[in-house]
Amino acid sequence: MSKDLVVVGGAGGFIGGHLVAELRRQGRSVRAIDIKPFSQWYQHFDDVDNRRLDLCGREACQEATAGASEVYNLAADMGGIGFIENNKAACMLSVLINTHMLMAAKESSVARFFYSSSACVYAADKQTDANVVALKEADAYPAMPEDGYGWEKLFSERMCRHFREDYGVSTRVARFHNVYGPLGTWDGGREKAPAAICRKVAQAKISGVHEMEIWGDGQQTRSFMYVDDCVVGCQKILAGNHVDPLNLGSNELVTINQLVDIVEEIAGVKLKRNYNLSAPKGVNGRNSDNTLIQQVFGWEPSIKLRDGMEKTYAWIYDEIVNDRRSL
Repeated sequence: MSKDLVVVGGAGGFIGGHLVAELRRQGRSVRAIDIKPFSQWYQHFDDVDNRRLDLCGREACQEATAGASEVYNLAADMGGIGFIENNKAACMLSVLINTHMLMAAKESSVARFFYSSSACVYAADKQTDANVVALKEADAYPAMPEDGYGWEKLFSERMCRHFREDYGVSTRVARFHNVYGPLGTWDGGREKAPAAICRKVAQAKISGVHEMEIWGDGQQTRSFMYVDDCVVGCQKILAGNHVDPLNLGSNELVTINQLVDIVEEIAGVKLKRNYNLSAPKGVNGRNSDNTLIQQVFGWEPSIKLRDGMEKTYAWIYDEIVNDRRSL
């Protein structure tokens, strides 16, 4: 299997770049696909079959999957809460990617197909309290996911199920819970909370203006999974025999205020917090119930938030400093 071709859709993105890097380390033959110009990929490797393709199109998906034994479909038009709340149609159009990738995988007789879903599939009424009960996989139904992005993810999960049941495509699905780490988006509007907070704290430290804006009241709760755990989990789920969606996330629950506390402590600063109550803030509480993934694999994401945020902050701080030097 080490010589069989692995395709990574969304390889120019944050998680996809880390996945390609790990597959290379394992000696796998990799084809990396993304819509972005190569210069905009977060990680780009010359010894990989890199292709710039728009996977919304069926012919592009056929080219991407030709000769592949495994496919990781991480490609999507997405971002943090500010992006997905203001770009619902764009998020919904990602359904074209997974639909055409599944069709191409069927035609190419791909052995295993991985789809990256999201905790945004979970019903909103399960996430109204900051003191949230951790979300089990069954909590996705009755369905009432995040409008736009969450509906597309839930629909594409069902598409994976029916391609498996009707056509024999061996699909696997992970529901990502807030992945973070270095070598990803940290500004521009698509960044997620950990990267945005690292950027704001770093900019405040560098500028000497010791204040920052926080979206919402800071009491909303989340769990955050470091990208190395995500990459391990993706590979376990693809290789495993569990066919239904699995949570892939940390269960270390924190408030956004506590996340800011962690980054301030790492940076060695204390900032005035300006709360923007009219900004997008998402659900009040979300956490991952890892009972099922523990049962299936005897494993769960375990990298501590403080440890992962230290690496993330250091990378983003350096990016900001290097950007200022290039001006």
